[in-house]
Amino acid sequence: MKLFRRRPSLPAESRPPLAAEERVLAWSAVGDSTDVVVATNYGLWLPGAADRLGWHEIHKAAWSGRELRITPAEVTAERDGYTVLTDGPVVTFLLLEPGELPDQVRTRVTRSVAYTTHHTLPTGAVRVVGRRVSGQDGLSWAVRYDAGTPLDGPEVIEATDELVGAARNSVVPPP
Repeated sequence: MKLFRRRPSLPAESRPPLAAEERVLAWSAVGDSTDVVVATNYGLWLPGAADRLGWHEIHKAAWSGRELRITPAEVTAERDGYTVLTDGPVVTFLLLEPGELPDQVRTRVTRSVAYTTHHTLPTGAVRVVGRRVSGQDGLSWAVRYDAGTPLDGPEVIEATDELVGAARNSVVPPP
């Protein structure tokens, strides 16, 4: 009986084009195919994707015990000092031998969130989020409006600008 079992290394033909400081943390084959999902210190490489999905770019990740469901964030608008995000299409992967991958995904996505608050607006509501981005100093600021909230109404934009400003000041006081 072996006390320490090592998982096989990621096959060279499945290795994504990693950045200089990027390293593989966990990986899993998808179903019975040769496709793999690879978690690195910078993000998640998904089958068929040309680039990794940064941990800060994942809105939701769920593990059912067999399936990993990823909801990426999509940028709807760029505003002064923050982005407006919505949920992208959910992608699901059947992982028959997941190993450490689901735990790494949960840990890394959770760790990327440094600040989050939910606020009621004059019409609707918004979540303000400050996230850590691997390889960058400071936080990346974004908002996600609740369903039915008008994204481009002047009073909504003004209130959101104030909320993001207050959030930034609460994390790092102005100079």
